[in-house]
Amino acid sequence: MELEEKNPDPKYGESRKFDPNFKGPIHNRGCTDILCCILFIVALLGYFAVGIIAWSQGDPRKVIYPTDSRGEFCGQVGTPLEKKPLLFYFNILKCASPLVLLEFQCPTTQLCVEKCPDRHLTLVKAKLGSKEDREYYKQFCKDGVDLASASPPEILRDGLCPAMLMPSKAFTRRCLPALGTMKGGVVVVGNETMFDTGEGSNVNATDVLEASKKSNVVVEARQVAMRIFEDYTQSWHWILLGLVIAMVVSLIFIVLLRFLAGIMVWVMIVLVILVIGYGIFHCYMEFASLKGEPGADVTIRDLGLQTDFSVYLQIRQTWLAFMIILAIVEFIIILLLIFLRKRILIAIALIKEASRAVGHVMSSLFYPLLTFALLSVVIAYWAITAVFLSTSNEQVYKVFNTTECQYSRETCDPKTFNTSNASMQCPDAECLFAFYGGETLYHKYLILFQFYNVFLFFWCANFVTALGQVTLSGAFASYYWAFKKPDDIPAYPIFSSLGRALRYHTGSLAFGSLILSVVQVIRVILEYLDHKLKGAQNKCTKFLLSCMKCCFWCLEKCIKFLNRNAYIMIAIYGKSFCTSARDAFFLLMRNIIRVAVLDKVTDFLLFLGKLLIVGIVGIFSFFFFSGRIKAVEDAAPSLNYYWVPILTVVVGSYLIAHGFFSVYAMCVDTLFLCFLEDLERNDGSAERPYFMSQNLLSLLKKSNEEPKSVD
Repeated sequence: MELEEKNPDPKYGESRKFDPNFKGPIHNRGCTDILCCILFIVALLGYFAVGIIAWSQGDPRKVIYPTDSRGEFCGQVGTPLEKKPLLFYFNILKCASPLVLLEFQCPTTQLCVEKCPDRHLTLVKAKLGSKEDREYYKQFCKDGVDLASASPPEILRDGLCPAMLMPSKAFTRRCLPALGTMKGGVVVVGNETMFDTGEGSNVNATDVLEASKKSNVVVEARQVAMRIFEDYTQSWHWILLGLVIAMVVSLIFIVLLRFLAGIMVWVMIVLVILVIGYGIFHCYMEFASLKGEPGADVTIRDLGLQTDFSVYLQIRQTWLAFMIILAIVEFIIILLLIFLRKRILIAIALIKEASRAVGHVMSSLFYPLLTFALLSVVIAYWAITAVFLSTSNEQVYKVFNTTECQYSRETCDPKTFNTSNASMQCPDAECLFAFYGGETLYHKYLILFQFYNVFLFFWCANFVTALGQVTLSGAFASYYWAFKKPDDIPAYPIFSSLGRALRYHTGSLAFGSLILSVVQVIRVILEYLDHKLKGAQNKCTKFLLSCMKCCFWCLEKCIKFLNRNAYIMIAIYGKSFCTSARDAFFLLMRNIIRVAVLDKVTDFLLFLGKLLIVGIVGIFSFFFFSGRIKAVEDAAPSLNYYWVPILTVVVGSYLIAHGFFSVYAMCVDTLFLCFLEDLERNDGSAERPYFMSQNLLSLLKKSNEEPKSVD
């Protein structure tokens, strides 16, 4: 009896031949892709060198503390400005200058102060007023100013004090005007609409509003960030509890899947449909309850971008959009289940076989913890290095002036500025801190260091993922090719597979992850260009960019699929990456129909399992954090945005469920590839028996998927 060739086309290679000595992953193997292994080690050493340079040059305080005109940090502990945590602008109106958008700095003197001004007061009024007014005004002037003896023109000429003060509030550690609106939309600052500038003119509160917006262009997102951070400090323990619940639910689901795979898959399908159906019902009830409410009929487009995202939940269009999206998802899932109903039985049999494999290799359920720990180290190293690199610039000072000056916006040194030509030719000019930069060799290549940091982040993260895939596939391949299970399964299959991967195939893993990283970095560059060209009017450029983004997205998905199957072949045969990728690709192409109808259906069922866990945990977290569960209403924390912990729990639950189900997915993919090789190697006779389970074999016969044999 010989197995009939399914695809005789030679371009997909020859089918596997029967080998009586083949009993699973080969132990006698050699090192593969040594050159790439050396390259990866050198790249890691360079990565460590970049990190050391960044940590020696960087200063994260530049991110935490605002900086005054002398380049000193406001509120930094252990400095003379420790008790002055707030940044005060001498003339907030100058922040309306386009320079703010170019250099991210207001062209006016900035001073660290203890508290923001709470009244409107001009320099002239303070000079002529009481001692109390002068002492109050003095705290917003440079050190050493004597308001009693010096005249206002001299003080303003030397830039020692602001011309006026106006009521302000601290916002992201900066004193910005206390803006408000009266009936009719009139803008006011401290209940006043007009202000004396102290220089013989008046200013409208609306102009102050525009200047405040410009001065805050760099830090306006911090308001949302600070509120989100505050929400995390209030709800972190509840978020942690939600993630623990997600882990327990995932573990229970996996254990039940081990013993009741068939029942659990059908229960999972029904529950997913019910959970999404409840989501549609809830969105409809919210949509109906807002009917007739004031402002509920405002469209999302009219509302624009709001920092308080809970505002969107007060309009009907948001819930209508949610309802439509969930209805489409529900319809697609039901449609897929109808068309794939015959294949689901075979996929369930494959999941049952995977459950048996996981049951015999229980340590595989805990391997994702190692992957998670290694990825956490990679992400932490990248983030810390990125922060230190971005804060390793030096203080750059520039000439700021109010009249015409040839030295305007040129770099200057505050220590020698008073004796320089710029100071003599432009009496009103000042040498003020502008931004962080530098002109040394290190600063010239700083952007390359940042790029190297991003590239190595992708390479290391993909390497860790590849290591996990090879380790798990090696262990599960040992299970499949064990003829007498569990007697022929080697002891400690996970540790044996991990040892083989690190000892022999570090270069192959680095090669595969390098290819994927190059594509991912190109995608990042395309996203950056797309962000930069958003304001461009060239439709042809936008179209080409969109096409390139789509193509590279597809290319990334294809490479991930090929890499995953190549790693399985590496784990089994111990060959190089290119050879393994070619063998895996040819094997899949020789069985392309089975790949489409079996492997992908199984992936779809496992995805439904992840969706179910995320849906269950997400619904409970929504009702808890929104205060809709009366029994625990008092226990729910008071939050600015209750969607922050909900979204965190949902994303965390998906990652946890993905971690557990990734073991199953890797097991299914490994068993599937082994199953295809089994069909090619053997014919089911006494001399060449199949290694697959009889249950799976019988289902294949019923569905006409079992290969025909000829005498």
